[in-house]
Amino acid sequence: MGKIVVNAIGEQCPIPVVKATRALREMTSPGTLEVHVDNEIAVQNLTRMAAGHKLAAKSEKVAEKEFVVTMEVTQPLGEAPVEEPPMSCAPDARGNLVIAVDSAVMGHGSDELGKVLMKGFLFAVSQLPELPKTMLFYNGGAHLTCRGSDSLEDLKGLEAQGVEILTCGTCLNHYGLTEELAVGGVTNMYSIVEKLAGAGKVVKP
Repeated sequence: MGKIVVNAIGEQCPIPVVKATRALREMTSPGTLEVHVDNEIAVQNLTRMAAGHKLAAKSEKVAEKEFVVTMEVTQPLGEAPVEEPPMSCAPDARGNLVIAVDSAVMGHGSDELGKVLMKGFLFAVSQLPELPKTMLFYNGGAHLTCRGSDSLEDLKGLEAQGVEILTCGTCLNHYGLTEELAVGGVTNMYSIVEKLAGAGKVVKP
């Protein structure tokens, strides 16, 4: 069936989920459902809906106010019932947790192992039922938000769900990565201190 695109930009919850649900009903063969929305809550609700129907889904922030949620439909739902979502919106899945990452590796000993552990850590963060509010990357951690990072897909998915991802500008400049930033924004030490001081909890891998 190829790709079906649903434009739900400007629509408030639960309309994006309603439109996506109806589009799923219309799919009679395997294909891709692509839903465009303009807010993080819609991204979170669509992702939950996809999980509820056992559909692989990914989200991406493509512009300041535009997100794309893509669902892969390997088998048409056919006659299987697709329930309409309840007429209520899930709350923001972000808590008041701040994650501070100061290295591209996790732990001490083997850097090779540390890279594997850090990739696993960032993936695990993306699977938390309550996502962090902000993720800060500084010193060696700046490499993780730049082109070539093995964790870009996970970080972009987190950003698409509303997680604020910030990388130290001084650190990017020090490592020659200023033009390589691929996810999130640039921040400074004053902002980093403010984020850490205002956090309900800080986790540092």
